[in-house]
Amino acid sequence: MPETILVIGSNGQIGTELVAELRRINGGSNVIACDIKEPDYDTLNAGPFEFSDVLKKENLKALFQKYRPTQVYLLAALLSAVGEQKPKMAWDLNMNGLFNVLDLAIEFQVKKVYWPSSIAVFGPHSPQFNTPQYCVMDPNTVYGFSKLAGERWCEYYFNKYGLDIRSIRYPGLIGWKAAPGGGTTDYAVHIFHEALQKGTYESFLSADTALPMMYMNDAIRATIQLMDAPAEQLTIRSSYNLGGISFTPDTLAAEIRKHIPDFKISYSDHDLRQAIADSWPKSIDDSQAQKDWGWEIEYDLAGMTRDMLQNLKDIKISN
Repeated sequence: MPETILVIGSNGQIGTELVAELRRINGGSNVIACDIKEPDYDTLNAGPFEFSDVLKKENLKALFQKYRPTQVYLLAALLSAVGEQKPKMAWDLNMNGLFNVLDLAIEFQVKKVYWPSSIAVFGPHSPQFNTPQYCVMDPNTVYGFSKLAGERWCEYYFNKYGLDIRSIRYPGLIGWKAAPGGGTTDYAVHIFHEALQKGTYESFLSADTALPMMYMNDAIRATIQLMDAPAEQLTIRSSYNLGGISFTPDTLAAEIRKHIPDFKISYSDHDLRQAIADSWPKSIDDSQAQKDWGWEIEYDLAGMTRDMLQNLKDIKISN
């Protein structure tokens, strides 16, 4: 029997690419995309799409009744920067949306649930370099502590109800197929567009702000690899650290200049996102993911930069 997969929050930065890859693997008709807004043409026409709000439990329940999914990916969330502007909305969406999905997953006997966490669960007193799987965690953003609370609930539902829920603490994600969703690491996507369009970019983070990042190809591969791993191999039921590659805006700009020699970067002052970035780790230890389900990163800074610029150029030419 093929899997029937429901992806909630399918139009976002992760969902756009995850739905496409899941449909490639499982067949278009077996992956149901779901969001509060209509997706792009390709997503809409490559398989089923449903309008639904994760906070409206009865509407969501109707989807579970209609499709009887064997796997559910919950991606709907308000990210760090937007969450600080709308803190109570962020808490409501990030927490109550999770509860709705977890409860329905139990009711409809879903085999596996995926829910993403983030390096935002760490805080000012967490080790900044090679941050381990287990350490002090004192997030100071609504996004961060909603994700930390969500991790605890995920592990609770696994231990109390036997729900097979899996999760990754994503670093900053960089991709070319969809716009970023209002996070602190968004500069690392915007910079590529501006480099090609204008030859200049003003970063909202300082030149020496190091953060863990990951190319979207690696993030999608890691997500599906974790979901495919045998349950008995998994030792983490809160959320797995995922490291990626760590760099600063200045380092990324230097890499871009290898392809666009005249590219220039400048830096703005007093942006809210700088304080958020300063509270996050500079590098992540993901040895537990390597050990439990064989995780290995494929894209380094040079490979990611080359691929991002080439794909964005191809889009410009085709348009």
